[in-house]
Amino acid sequence: MDALLLALLGCLAGELGDKSQLLVLALATRYDRNGALIAGIVAAAIANAAVSAAAGAWIGPMMGPDARLLFLALSVLFLGAGMVWRVSPPDPLSGWPTGAFLTSALGLFILGFGDGPQFLILGITVRTGDPVLAGVGGAIGVIAALVPVVLLRERLLALPLRILRGAAGGVLILAGALLGLSTTSLF
Repeated sequence: MDALLLALLGCLAGELGDKSQLLVLALATRYDRNGALIAGIVAAAIANAAVSAAAGAWIGPMMGPDARLLFLALSVLFLGAGMVWRVSPPDPLSGWPTGAFLTSALGLFILGFGDGPQFLILGITVRTGDPVLAGVGGAIGVIAALVPVVLLRERLLALPLRILRGAAGGVLILAGALLGLSTTSLF
């Protein structure tokens, strides 16, 4: 259950004000087809979470306990660092001739590769050895962060996202540093 909750909360926080939300906002204003966009978000989130969880299930058994904890610490640190970094708007995919579902599913799937939430799911799976719960939690967290953008559009972005991202990023950096130090027996 720890894997589910950690992945859900970490991915939800990691997507706040991130490129994925900006892309969803651009697609929502372009298509005005909420159902197709939400279906694309769900498909991309599940696919990215499944890839991360499968990779973590494959890598995890090759590592010792301290290495698995250090891997999780690095994934938390990278997610936190990505949150305090300035977000540049993604390409709105205006040249894609596909419909709302395919554009959102493929665009978010591609954008999610190497993103902080995907790496967090990988780290949690490596540490806990529970790819199903980590993948499900991560997918739910991403979906919970992106679907309100489709439904509320610009009203959601009226929140102080820069401040929220900075605060959450600082907390994640601190948590990742403490996890990393615990592997060295210095803390």
